[in-house]
Amino acid sequence: MRFDTALGLEARKGPLASIGKFVLYAMMLVVFTGPLFGLLISAFSTTLDPTAFTLWPDELTLENFAQAGEKNVYLYLLNSFVVVGFGLLLQMVVSVFAAYALARKRFRGMTFVLLVMLATMMLPEEIIAIPLSLVLADLPLVHVNLIDTYLGMILPVGAWGFSILVMTEFMKEVPVELEEAARIDGAGELRTFFTIILPLCRPALGVIGVFGFTMIWDQYLLPLIVANESSHWTLPIALRSLRSDEQVGIGVLLAASLLALLPSVIAFLAFQRQFMRGLTSGAIKG
Repeated sequence: MRFDTALGLEARKGPLASIGKFVLYAMMLVVFTGPLFGLLISAFSTTLDPTAFTLWPDELTLENFAQAGEKNVYLYLLNSFVVVGFGLLLQMVVSVFAAYALARKRFRGMTFVLLVMLATMMLPEEIIAIPLSLVLADLPLVHVNLIDTYLGMILPVGAWGFSILVMTEFMKEVPVELEEAARIDGAGELRTFFTIILPLCRPALGVIGVFGFTMIWDQYLLPLIVANESSHWTLPIALRSLRSDEQVGIGVLLAASLLALLPSVIAFLAFQRQFMRGLTSGAIKG
């Protein structure tokens, strides 16, 4: 499938237009991929000067990654995977069930619920940092202290207004006639949800999966509040610590930065098809 560019370049023909498009695309490629390629090369090379990024190193080495292991970077990477794995799973489960209730059920106060979710998206993290720390230190009703635990970093990201709203709007476009036909055939509500609604929402699941992964993976303030011991640090906290450590070379920091970048890229590639379908589909045709 071909898409016209915003500049209307597809409509321009001829050798000069082809050369102009080639130069423009090449410049865009350098601007967007140049820093990433420089990070990749510098992470595998001996870099002593923080400003000495090179695209043609004299030799490649794994010394930076070995030193990163000595600084417990791989432990922090594992912590990040634990938090993002369980956090994203919980977030997607909460999003699909909450969206189904908002899209298919009618109850008093539904508009107020939607406004509250929108309000949570408008509040900066710094505003809720202190109340969140107090709640995690003494969880209401059960009175459990979640500070310095994985659960304290997972539960707060379990519900995200963006994911719920995306799934709600997508489920509203699923034809109600499909559910009515399933119920006529004897399917219950849960079976209808899992066999009819959820499979049709795979594009939306790809969208909230990519955005949810990135949101949880990039969390800095929440792990900073929860993790008192360095053994519970996630990779964003570790990067800040490595940057302030004068004994850590720039090569180790670049290696850790590359490790922090790769999971987000892999997650996007894994959900790419559903992600693009979710962005381009305005409705589901029955």
